[in-house]
Amino acid sequence: MRDEDSRYEAVRSRDGRFDGAFFFAVETTGIYCRPSCPATTPRRHNVRFFATAAAAQGSGFRACRRCRPDAVPGSADWNVRADVVGRAMRLIADGVVDREGVAGLAARLGYSARQVQRQLTAELGAGPVALARAQRAHTARVLLQTTGLPVTEIAFASGFASVRQFNDTVRQVYDSTPTELRAAAPRGREPRRATPGAGIPLRLAHRGPYLAAAVFDRLAREAVPGVEEVTGAPGARTYRRTLRLPYGTALVAVAERTAVPKTGGGTRPGGWLDARLHLTDHRDLTTAVQRLRRLFDLDADPYAVDERLGADPRLAPLVAARPGLRSPGAVDPLEPAVRALAGQAGAERLVRRYGKVLDAPCGSLTHLFPEPGVLAEAEPGGPLGALAAALADGRVRLDPGADRDDAERALLALPGMDPATVATLRVRALGDPDVAPPGAAVPEAWRPWRSYAVQHLYVAGEPIR
Repeated sequence: MRDEDSRYEAVRSRDGRFDGAFFFAVETTGIYCRPSCPATTPRRHNVRFFATAAAAQGSGFRACRRCRPDAVPGSADWNVRADVVGRAMRLIADGVVDREGVAGLAARLGYSARQVQRQLTAELGAGPVALARAQRAHTARVLLQTTGLPVTEIAFASGFASVRQFNDTVRQVYDSTPTELRAAAPRGREPRRATPGAGIPLRLAHRGPYLAAAVFDRLAREAVPGVEEVTGAPGARTYRRTLRLPYGTALVAVAERTAVPKTGGGTRPGGWLDARLHLTDHRDLTTAVQRLRRLFDLDADPYAVDERLGADPRLAPLVAARPGLRSPGAVDPLEPAVRALAGQAGAERLVRRYGKVLDAPCGSLTHLFPEPGVLAEAEPGGPLGALAAALADGRVRLDPGADRDDAERALLALPGMDPATVATLRVRALGDPDVAPPGAAVPEAWRPWRSYAVQHLYVAGEPIR
């Protein structure tokens, strides 16, 4: 969908498959929308296209109140790409610019701040500050419309430096004051005006079909007692866990959701998972959401994945049986590493011994997963201790902006680290969509979605040859 004529056809057909992939703005109204906006299709000569919401906002357009273009699934492009722009977008989504500034973002990427600014502006039409600002505006809207927090507290929780900056940004992005935006919260949905004690209810949007059952099955098998649990009957399960975040901690709950029927048969081109977050510091909202999105693989493009893998004779029946199968990630890169190196029982032992006990345990959720520095000091010997030490001192980086090839080389240089474990970490910790098990004769035709192909074989119980 690179050329504008193809994008306009997507807008004319209100094709939800491209929500988040690009945005369009109407010059006569000053409004920008997602491709599936239900409003009357504008004339072609009045339409402009943008790669990001921030670029549309930077050109003076305001967010549509009907389609809420700031709340679409993340672009699958940033999730897949390994170049500087893709890595930068993942870090910005994780809140790095808000916490560390553009200089911190550039340092993580290994470039100068000027180089990062130039590359993002050239490709996306907006620099890192504008991209982070658009994200802060979305966080502000969520807090205004789902909590009873005072407006002043929301301003700082959203990452704004002052109430004035917060007010100006909300007016520019939404053409409303914060008070008006709160008053415009949708009615009739499961509680949209929650109190702070009840947590923040969110809808985690995804693109296309989403096979929730397979993801929840895997999370249930891998759940580490004290940190995670899956409760309820299949089809109506809830995944709950603790999170360690930059400013505090969180308890989160995500509900399993089956496909949403569409009038006339079939399913909608997208949907969401219902979540509820209990944060000790609301500045962590954006980071918590992004980590859940990586865990549940919500920014994937199932249309592209299924089209490619469905053309393979071996995978075709598996793809047909399980459209929208996802490749789960992780909220903390140390977690899949501990499972791979110490096993499930070993992970539980380490949590009980070294994980921080919550100030206010909630049922079976009692601990945070141990920090790398704590594990490195407590378990200095063996591959796990070496990895924890490397993560703690920065010799190995597995954050959203890490270079995947550099990370693999650094991991393989650690004592006792084998290619199979490294491959697991590329998939789960780094979100690499194109990883094949070492030594497996995986066809080149499965590229660039080999991680998803392996997931299909795993779920179907077929050997990977």
